Amino acid sequence: MQRKERNLPRPALSRAGARRAAEPISKMRPDAEEILRLVLAGPDDMKAEDTVTTALAGKSTIADTMVVTSGRSSRHVGSVADHVLEDLAKAGVRSARVEGMPHCDWVLIDAGDVIVHVFRPEARAFYNLEKMWASARPSGRRAS
Repeated sequence: MQRKERNLPRPALSRAGARRAAEPISKMRPDAEEILRLVLAGPDDMKAEDTVTTALAGKSTIADTMVVTSGRSSRHVGSVADHVLEDLAKAGVRSARVEGMPHCDWVLIDAGDVIVHVFRPEARAFYNLEKMWASARPSGRRAS
């Protein structure tokens, strides 16, 4: 049986060649402690201010740890967030989601087990997340 070759339109051929290179087969994701270590190194390297870590285990199911830090300006907040994202990507955490980058008043990075908030000082004082989560207690009651 003879195969008949067909001619593909030119755009289809060019798209086929533009595929990204294959990713490594092993997609070992760092554990929560390693992600936290990476996240804490980023703000420290970028001279972020007042970095606070809050354990969320037992208080919430959204993450195990929350990191809150401040940048001196919108540009500094964006740089700190970019640095954290680059470190996470190098370590294999490519699924981190980011909110707030265009304005850089408050940038949220969701790295799965670790959530990072990078604030301008005014926004951090206004939202006061540390106080909200520090006072949160696990409750045995259910909503009716």
